[in-house]
Amino acid sequence: MNKIYLIILFLITSTMLLCAQSYKYEIGAGAGIGFYMGDANPSKPFRKPGFAADMAFRWNINYRWALKCGLSTATVKGETSQLELYYPAGATYSFKRQLFDLGLQAEFNFFNYGIGQSYLNTKRISPYILLGIGFVMVPKSGDGYYALNFPLGVGVKYKVGKRWNLMFEFSMRKNIGDKMDGKSLDDPYQIESSAFKNTDWHSYTMFSVTYDFGLKRRICPNIE
Repeated sequence: MNKIYLIILFLITSTMLLCAQSYKYEIGAGAGIGFYMGDANPSKPFRKPGFAADMAFRWNINYRWALKCGLSTATVKGETSQLELYYPAGATYSFKRQLFDLGLQAEFNFFNYGIGQSYLNTKRISPYILLGIGFVMVPKSGDGYYALNFPLGVGVKYKVGKRWNLMFEFSMRKNIGDKMDGKSLDDPYQIESSAFKNTDWHSYTMFSVTYDFGLKRRICPNIE
Protein backbone atom coordinates (compact mmCIF):
# COMPACT_ATOMS: atom_id res chain seq x y z
CA MET A 1 0.00 0.00 0.00
CA ASN A 2 2.82 2.42 0.85
CA LYS A 3 4.40 1.69 -2.54
CA ILE A 4 1.14 2.62 -4.26
CA TYR A 5 1.02 5.94 -2.39
CA LEU A 6 4.62 6.62 -3.35
CA ILE A 7 3.90 5.88 -7.01
CA ILE A 8 0.83 8.19 -6.97
CA LEU A 9 2.85 10.96 -5.30
CA PHE A 10 5.60 10.54 -7.88
CA LEU A 11 3.11 10.77 -10.77
CA ILE A 12 1.47 13.91 -9.33
CA THR A 13 4.83 15.58 -8.73
CA SER A 14 6.04 14.70 -12.24
CA THR A 15 2.88 16.10 -13.79
CA MET A 16 3.27 19.34 -11.86
CA LEU A 17 6.85 19.72 -13.03
CA LEU A 18 5.80 19.14 -16.65
CA CYS A 19 3.10 21.79 -16.42
CA ALA A 20 4.14 25.16 -17.80
CA GLN A 21 3.34 28.28 -15.86
CA SER A 22 2.17 31.62 -17.23
CA TYR A 23 1.93 34.80 -15.16
CA LYS A 24 -0.27 37.86 -15.48
CA TYR A 25 1.89 40.54 -13.91
CA GLU A 26 5.45 41.80 -13.42
CA ILE A 27 6.95 44.21 -10.97
CA GLY A 28 10.48 45.55 -11.00
CA ALA A 29 12.94 48.40 -11.14
CA GLY A 30 15.68 49.72 -13.37
CA ALA A 31 18.55 52.17 -13.62
CA GLY A 32 20.39 53.95 -16.40
CA ILE A 33 20.84 57.42 -17.83
CA GLY A 34 18.58 60.23 -18.94
CA PHE A 35 19.19 63.28 -21.11
CA TYR A 36 17.37 66.34 -22.35
CA MET A 37 16.99 67.96 -25.77
CA GLY A 38 15.72 71.52 -26.11
CA ASP A 39 16.94 75.12 -26.25
CA ALA A 40 20.18 74.22 -24.45
CA ASN A 41 20.74 71.08 -26.56
CA PRO A 42 18.93 71.26 -29.91
CA SER A 43 20.31 68.19 -31.69
CA LYS A 44 22.84 66.04 -29.75
CA PRO A 45 21.52 62.85 -28.12
CA PHE A 46 23.26 61.77 -24.89
CA ARG A 47 24.77 65.24 -24.31
CA LYS A 48 25.27 65.81 -20.55
CA PRO A 49 23.51 62.64 -19.35
CA GLY A 50 22.37 62.20 -15.77
CA PHE A 51 21.40 59.28 -13.57
CA ALA A 52 17.93 57.81 -14.11
CA ALA A 53 15.87 55.16 -12.29
CA ASP A 54 12.39 53.73 -12.47
CA MET A 55 9.84 51.40 -10.88
CA ALA A 56 7.32 49.58 -13.04
CA PHE A 57 4.24 47.36 -12.94
CA ARG A 58 3.37 45.39 -16.09
CA TRP A 59 0.20 43.53 -17.06
CA ASN A 60 0.96 40.82 -19.61
CA ILE A 61 -2.23 40.64 -21.66
CA ASN A 62 -0.86 37.81 -23.80
CA TYR A 63 2.48 36.70 -25.25
CA ARG A 64 2.62 39.70 -27.62
CA TRP A 65 0.97 42.60 -25.78
CA ALA A 66 1.58 44.19 -22.39
CA LEU A 67 0.58 47.35 -20.53
CA LYS A 68 3.16 49.04 -18.31
CA CYS A 69 2.59 51.64 -15.60
CA GLY A 70 5.81 53.24 -14.38
CA LEU A 71 7.27 56.00 -12.25
CA SER A 72 10.69 57.24 -13.32
CA THR A 73 13.09 60.00 -12.37
CA ALA A 74 16.16 61.50 -14.02
CA THR A 75 18.63 64.32 -13.60
CA VAL A 76 18.63 66.44 -16.77
CA LYS A 77 21.24 69.08 -17.54
CA GLY A 78 21.97 71.61 -20.23
CA GLU A 79 24.44 74.36 -21.11
CA THR A 80 24.52 76.84 -24.01
CA SER A 81 28.11 78.12 -23.81
CA GLN A 82 29.46 75.38 -26.10
CA LEU A 83 26.69 75.61 -28.67
CA GLU A 84 26.94 77.40 -32.00
CA LEU A 85 23.90 79.49 -31.15
CA TYR A 86 23.46 83.20 -30.44
CA TYR A 87 21.08 84.22 -27.71
CA PRO A 88 19.86 87.81 -27.21
CA ALA A 89 22.56 90.06 -25.68
CA GLY A 90 25.05 87.20 -26.00
CA ALA A 91 23.63 85.52 -22.90
CA THR A 92 24.59 81.97 -21.89
CA TYR A 93 22.48 79.62 -19.83
CA SER A 94 22.90 76.41 -17.86
CA PHE A 95 20.57 74.33 -15.72
CA LYS A 96 20.30 71.11 -13.76
CA ARG A 97 16.88 69.79 -12.77
CA GLN A 98 15.35 66.63 -11.33
CA LEU A 99 12.27 65.42 -13.18
CA PHE A 100 9.67 62.81 -12.28
CA ASP A 101 7.64 60.98 -14.88
CA LEU A 102 4.45 58.94 -14.38
CA GLY A 103 3.26 57.09 -17.47
CA LEU A 104 1.22 54.34 -19.09
CA GLN A 105 2.66 52.50 -22.09
CA ALA A 106 1.56 49.74 -24.47
CA GLU A 107 4.28 47.27 -25.49
CA PHE A 108 4.26 44.98 -28.51
CA ASN A 109 6.63 41.98 -28.51
CA PHE A 110 7.84 40.90 -31.94
CA PHE A 111 7.93 37.25 -30.78
CA ASN A 112 5.70 35.24 -28.43
CA TYR A 113 7.59 36.13 -25.25
CA GLY A 114 7.69 33.38 -22.67
CA ILE A 115 9.29 30.16 -21.51
CA GLY A 116 8.02 26.56 -21.45
CA GLN A 117 5.25 26.76 -24.07
CA SER A 118 7.21 25.43 -27.05
CA TYR A 119 4.00 24.42 -28.87
CA LEU A 120 3.07 28.14 -28.85
CA ASN A 121 6.49 28.97 -30.32
CA THR A 122 7.45 31.09 -27.31
CA LYS A 123 10.89 32.70 -27.17
CA ARG A 124 13.04 33.57 -24.18
CA ILE A 125 14.14 36.77 -25.94
CA SER A 126 12.12 39.30 -27.88
CA PRO A 127 12.58 42.84 -29.19
CA TYR A 128 9.64 45.16 -28.57
CA ILE A 129 8.32 48.64 -29.28
CA LEU A 130 6.39 50.93 -26.96
CA LEU A 131 4.01 53.86 -27.24
CA GLY A 132 2.15 55.67 -24.50
CA ILE A 133 1.23 58.78 -22.58
CA GLY A 134 2.77 60.29 -19.47
CA PHE A 135 2.89 63.21 -17.11
CA VAL A 136 6.23 64.83 -16.31
CA MET A 137 6.91 67.21 -13.43
CA VAL A 138 9.77 69.24 -12.00
CA PRO A 139 8.51 70.22 -8.52
CA LYS A 140 10.50 73.40 -7.92
CA SER A 141 9.20 76.43 -6.07
CA GLY A 142 8.71 79.37 -8.44
CA ASP A 143 10.10 77.51 -11.43
CA GLY A 144 8.20 74.22 -11.55
CA TYR A 145 7.27 72.36 -14.69
CA TYR A 146 4.24 70.15 -15.33
CA ALA A 147 3.30 68.76 -18.74
CA LEU A 148 1.94 65.81 -20.69
CA ASN A 149 4.38 63.78 -22.74
CA PHE A 150 4.22 61.04 -25.35
CA PRO A 151 6.81 58.23 -25.06
CA LEU A 152 8.04 56.24 -28.05
CA GLY A 153 10.76 53.62 -27.71
CA VAL A 154 12.34 50.26 -28.45
CA GLY A 155 13.78 47.55 -26.27
CA VAL A 156 14.63 43.90 -25.83
CA LYS A 157 13.41 41.44 -23.17
CA TYR A 158 15.15 38.27 -21.99
CA LYS A 159 13.56 35.71 -19.69
CA VAL A 160 16.28 34.52 -17.32
CA GLY A 161 13.96 32.02 -15.61
CA LYS A 162 10.27 31.26 -15.18
CA ARG A 163 9.73 34.41 -13.10
CA TRP A 164 12.71 36.68 -13.83
CA ASN A 165 13.19 39.05 -16.75
CA LEU A 166 15.99 41.35 -17.91
CA MET A 167 15.25 44.32 -20.15
CA PHE A 168 17.14 47.00 -22.03
CA GLU A 169 15.10 49.97 -23.27
CA PHE A 170 15.62 53.29 -25.05
CA SER A 171 12.79 55.82 -25.20
CA MET A 172 12.24 59.43 -26.25
CA ARG A 173 9.44 61.56 -24.80
CA LYS A 174 7.89 64.55 -26.52
CA ASN A 175 6.77 67.12 -23.94
CA ILE A 176 3.76 69.36 -24.50
CA GLY A 177 5.37 72.40 -22.92
CA ASP A 178 8.58 74.41 -23.25
CA LYS A 179 9.73 75.03 -19.68
CA MET A 180 11.62 71.88 -18.74
CA ASP A 181 14.88 73.85 -18.88
CA GLY A 182 13.57 76.60 -16.60
CA LYS A 183 12.26 80.14 -16.96
CA SER A 184 15.49 81.54 -18.38
CA LEU A 185 15.22 79.30 -21.45
CA ASP A 186 11.47 79.60 -21.87
CA ASP A 187 11.28 81.15 -25.36
CA PRO A 188 14.61 83.11 -25.23
CA TYR A 189 13.97 84.58 -28.72
CA GLN A 190 10.50 85.82 -27.70
CA ILE A 191 8.85 83.99 -30.60
CA GLU A 192 5.39 82.82 -29.67
CA SER A 193 4.52 79.28 -30.80
CA SER A 194 2.04 76.54 -29.96
CA ALA A 195 2.73 73.87 -27.35
CA PHE A 196 3.09 71.22 -30.08
CA LYS A 197 5.98 73.16 -31.66
CA ASN A 198 8.09 73.33 -28.52
CA THR A 199 11.62 71.95 -28.45
CA ASP A 200 11.68 70.05 -25.15
CA TRP A 201 12.25 66.29 -25.15
CA HIS A 202 13.69 63.94 -22.55
CA SER A 203 14.98 60.41 -22.89
CA TYR A 204 15.78 57.29 -20.87
CA THR A 205 18.22 54.47 -21.55
CA MET A 206 17.52 51.81 -18.91
CA PHE A 207 18.44 48.32 -17.75
CA SER A 208 15.62 46.72 -15.74
CA VAL A 209 14.88 43.56 -13.75
CA THR A 210 11.30 42.35 -13.20
CA TYR A 211 9.65 39.50 -11.30
CA ASP A 212 6.54 37.64 -12.53
CA PHE A 213 3.56 36.91 -10.27
CA GLY A 214 -0.16 36.24 -10.48
CA LEU A 215 -0.47 32.79 -12.06
CA LYS A 216 -2.82 32.79 -15.06
CA ARG A 217 -3.16 29.06 -15.41
CA ARG A 218 -1.19 25.84 -15.38
CA ILE A 219 -0.80 24.37 -18.87
CA CYS A 220 -0.23 20.59 -18.99
CA PRO A 221 0.79 19.05 -22.33
CA ASN A 222 -1.06 15.82 -21.50
CA ILE A 223 -4.32 17.74 -21.01
CA GLU A 224 -4.27 20.53 -23.61
